[in-house]
Amino acid sequence: MLTTLDFTARLLLALSLGAGIGIERQWRQRIAGLRTNTLVSLGAAIFITLSVKIGGDASGRVASYVVSGIGFLGAGVIMKDGPNVRGLNTAATLWCSAAIGALSGMGFFTEATIGASFIVIAHLLLRPLGLQIGKQLVFQQSETEDTEYHIVIKCKEEVENHIRVLLLQYIGNEPRLLLRALTSSDNGDPCNAIITAEINAAGKQDELMEQMVSRLTIERAVMKVSWELTGQQSEL
Repeated sequence: MLTTLDFTARLLLALSLGAGIGIERQWRQRIAGLRTNTLVSLGAAIFITLSVKIGGDASGRVASYVVSGIGFLGAGVIMKDGPNVRGLNTAATLWCSAAIGALSGMGFFTEATIGASFIVIAHLLLRPLGLQIGKQLVFQQSETEDTEYHIVIKCKEEVENHIRVLLLQYIGNEPRLLLRALTSSDNGDPCNAIITAEINAAGKQDELMEQMVSRLTIERAVMKVSWELTGQQSEL
C-alpha cells in the first residue's frame, strides 16, 4: 500500500530530477526550461502514483497514456522556421522528463536518478560534439565561397553580457556559421556598449544574418543592430 510518506518521497524525487534536467535547458535558454521540465516530470509521477494506488493493471495502462499524452505537449514546441525545423530536441527532452517522472512515481529511485543523469550528460556532451560535426560537414561539403560578415550591436551596458550570450548561442546553434572574433567597447560612453562580431559563413547567408539581427533588435535596451558583407575568400 502506498503511504503518504512514500507518495511524498516519490513526488519529491520527480520534482528534483525534473528540475535538474530543466536547469540545463534553462541555461541554454530553450523554450521548455526549468518549470516546464519539472512540471512534466512531476505530473507523470502523480499519474503513476495514482495508478499504483488503484492497483491491478492500472499502472501499465496509465504509463501508456502518459507516453502518448506527452507527445501532444512535445508537438507544441516543434516549429517550422523557414527551411529548418526547431524544437525537436526540446520535445525529446520533455518526453524523457516524463519517463523520469514515471520511474519516480513507480518508486524506482535508483533507475530514475541514473536516467536523469544520462539525459543531462547527453545534452552537455553530445551537443558540442554534434555542432562540431555539423560545422565540419557543412564547410567541407559547401561548393560556395566562404563569406565574411560583420555584425555591430549597440546596447546599454547593463545588457551587454546578455546580448553577447544570445549572439554566441545563435551562432553556436547554426552549423553554417563560424565565429572568428567577438569584441566589445564603450566608444567613449560608459553607459553604452558596442559589440562587434566577425563571422564566417558557408556560402552567402544574407537571410540568416537578417534573422539573427531581427531577433537581437527586439531585445530590451538594444538600440541598434546592423550587419554587412565584408568580403569573400576563394578558399575555406
